[in-house]
Amino acid sequence: MFNNIDINKMNRLMEENKDAKQIISRLLENHHTTVSMIAHEIRNPLTLVSSSLQIMEAQHPEVKEFYNWKQMMEDVQFMCNLLNELSSFNKSTILHHSVFSIERLLRNVAVSFAISLDAAGSDIEFTSHIESGIGDFTGDKVKLEEMLLNLLKNAKDAVEADGKISLTAKKEEDTIIIQCTDNGYGIPEDQMSSIFEPFVTYKENGTGLGLSLAKQIVEAHGGKICAESTPGINTTFTVTLPV
Repeated sequence: MFNNIDINKMNRLMEENKDAKQIISRLLENHHTTVSMIAHEIRNPLTLVSSSLQIMEAQHPEVKEFYNWKQMMEDVQFMCNLLNELSSFNKSTILHHSVFSIERLLRNVAVSFAISLDAAGSDIEFTSHIESGIGDFTGDKVKLEEMLLNLLKNAKDAVEADGKISLTAKKEEDTIIIQCTDNGYGIPEDQMSSIFEPFVTYKENGTGLGLSLAKQIVEAHGGKICAESTPGINTTFTVTLPV
């Protein structure tokens, strides 16, 4: 899989050389197709295995007492999640543009996240402040929603059961600024430089693709994402998107 440095180098080469652009475009297309095919071929039988195990558990509840049954179920679910995130990561730079109200999108994401916390019986305090008049935005609505939910999920995983998460958004001149803040355990300084790298994770059962996926989506829209953290106090992810 190409990393961000590889992709940046190829983008510069494509800008400088038309022949290279054609060759590299085909290479990237084949690369995306290959990864998608592999993920698809593995995910299908794995989904059948997962479904069969769930049916077995429903019909024979005693299996839940078997040694390592719970661990096996968690491992299968982890692999399913990993393949889903790998597919999303592989397609994160392929955008389907439309013009939409990003203010409405942000408000819908905030409501959806709040509902998910309530449905789970969570005591996490979630607040949002989306500035009015942000206006329309041209981009991939589905991928931007995915990026925002990834940041909120990351914040949820970082806080205690009674933690606090906030989502804010405003427009300054020709830039939309979105911030997601949590009061979780924070990110140690020696880990900050690698948090956006694919498959790098410091969370139990994490895939290491969530933040990397968010970064690729933001950069595909010409934006930037950065993080600031004070361990034990708070962490803030800031996304800036050009209008």
